[in-house]
Amino acid sequence: MILHCYLHLYYSPMIHQPYKLDVFSIKDMEQKDKTRIKIKDLLQSHPDGLTIADLMRKTGLARHTVLARLHTFIGQGHVNVRKINMAKLHYWNAQTDEPKEKKEEKPIELKPLKEEHITHNREKSKPEEPFIDMAKIKEEIGKELQKGTVNQEQAQVKEQRAHVSHTVNRSKHKTGRKEDEFIKTEVPGFDQLFDQGIPKGSAVLVAGGAGSGKTLLLLEILKNHASKGHKCLYMSFEESEDRLIHHMEDFGWNVRDLIKKGNLLIKKFNPFEITRSVDALLMKAKGELLIDIEPIIFPKDFKPDIIVVDSLTAIASAFTDKEDSYRIYIEQLFTFFQGIDATSFLITETKQIPTVFSQTGVEEFLADGVIVLYNIRKGNIRENAIEVLKLRGANHQKKIVAMQITNEGIIVYPEQEVFGGIDDGENK
Repeated sequence: MILHCYLHLYYSPMIHQPYKLDVFSIKDMEQKDKTRIKIKDLLQSHPDGLTIADLMRKTGLARHTVLARLHTFIGQGHVNVRKINMAKLHYWNAQTDEPKEKKEEKPIELKPLKEEHITHNREKSKPEEPFIDMAKIKEEIGKELQKGTVNQEQAQVKEQRAHVSHTVNRSKHKTGRKEDEFIKTEVPGFDQLFDQGIPKGSAVLVAGGAGSGKTLLLLEILKNHASKGHKCLYMSFEESEDRLIHHMEDFGWNVRDLIKKGNLLIKKFNPFEITRSVDALLMKAKGELLIDIEPIIFPKDFKPDIIVVDSLTAIASAFTDKEDSYRIYIEQLFTFFQGIDATSFLITETKQIPTVFSQTGVEEFLADGVIVLYNIRKGNIRENAIEVLKLRGANHQKKIVAMQITNEGIIVYPEQEVFGGIDDGENK
């Protein structure tokens, strides 16, 4: 299986000779008209707007071609642009279309409202669920204080968060997905942070600082699924295959049997080879609209269900001063994983207490979810914690909870919230 990525090049040599209208020019004009109509139809059929990447994917056109047509439409007032988060959405301005003949509107006949037409439903307007019982919550927190499971500061925070937690729990709704459309991590305690699990086919960023447990968490998830017969791939851009295998064996996991059965594949990739391939093709294909890149090669008989990329930080370091090429490569990587319907986890290195969860921002925008791991220092002790920051298409708990790295792997404590140390300067 081969990953085909497309780099879109813009090449416009200066023309010094008088312009001549020949057969090729006529064909170009006809092609431009077809392209213009295609983009117009797409935008009109998507009232919520489309991104540049959406238009490229749906039309198969190069980036500069899409931009050129959009620029014309925007100048004519046919297309408006609005920004949502980091995405620029382009949508058709229906008001500029040619006005249709207005039909003669008949005046609306208003009839007086009579008492018998009014239905009184005041008795049915009671809330379905009772209001928050603060007395009961304070009583429960008091019991926790007596047992010593929380201190005074934690008890105060829990009481302050009670209203927010109550509102969030009442507003939760079912996603409409079936149970088999989600995957479980099988990591002890971690799945309790999700209502149903992680939607299949999602791309999830796993962010955190050094020593926070990112690699171990994802190796454990792969081990759990490979043991169930799922095809799992670990793409390492830093560690060797042998080192990762030995690391897994340190926790008593029977990794080599999973590899022999063909359920687990651990493969090392060189990020600088990807950069060199991209550079070589850029130099070779000046003036071409599409460039074919094959940076990642899978065995033909291996179609992974779950993929781990370790890490986006290593890939980004190979694209130093080539941010545009990196963005395109990452975009195509996400698109490829989506195309084969694989659930992917992509590691990104951050500060110990991160505020930014990706290298350029495009990764966070493309990802369906973000899981953050923390390595928090409290005095002379460091504690691990984990949080599901966002996950599109799934309900999840919105809190930072304790996590422990044991001799057998990771254990998450979903009921043990971490309150202090998250925002202090020592953890930066």
